[in-house]
Amino acid sequence: MAKLVFGMNQSLDGYVDHTAFAPDPMLFRHWIELVGGLAGSIYGRRIYEIMRYWDEDQPGWDADEHAFAAVWRRHPKWVVSRTLASVGPNATLLEGDLAAAIQGLKARHTGQIAVAGPDLAAGIGDLIDEYSLYIHPVVLGGGKPFFVRPRPRLRLVGSDRIGADVIRLTCVPA
Repeated sequence: MAKLVFGMNQSLDGYVDHTAFAPDPMLFRHWIELVGGLAGSIYGRRIYEIMRYWDEDQPGWDADEHAFAAVWRRHPKWVVSRTLASVGPNATLLEGDLAAAIQGLKARHTGQIAVAGPDLAAGIGDLIDEYSLYIHPVVLGGGKPFFVRPRPRLRLVGSDRIGADVIRLTCVPA
C-alpha cells in the first residue's frame, strides 16, 4: 500500500509561494530524485496548472531543469478539479467520491504518492500519512498557508538540512 505524503516548500511563517523563493541547486536535485521515485502525485487544480510548465522544454533550461521535467512528465499524475474538462499527458482527472478514489490509488500502488496543494491537502487530511515541510529562511507575512484548515495534530519523526538554507521537517499525524 502506498503512503500519501503532503510536502511543499514554505516560508518560516508557514506560507507557500513559488514566486517568493526558489530551491538552491542542491534542493532542486533533491526534488528531482524525490519526484523520480514517486509512485505518482495527486494535484489540486491550481498547483497542477503551475506544474504544467514542465510539460514542454523551455529555452535556456539547464541540465537539472531538463532532468526535473523528464521525471515529472514520466510519473503518473492524478488531478482533482471541478472545473477542468481534460488534463495533460500522463495525467488523469479524479472524479466522483474523492476519498474512495484516493484510497483506491493507495491500495493499488506501493511507495509514495505525493499530495500537491494546500487546499487539496486540507480536503483529504484524514488520508495523509506524512507531512514534509521544507522550511526556507524567508518571511512572507501572508499568502497561502501550508496548513489551510483544519490544522492537524502532528508528531515530529525526523528533520534534515537540504542545501544551504532549507530544513525539512517530517511529521506524521499524532
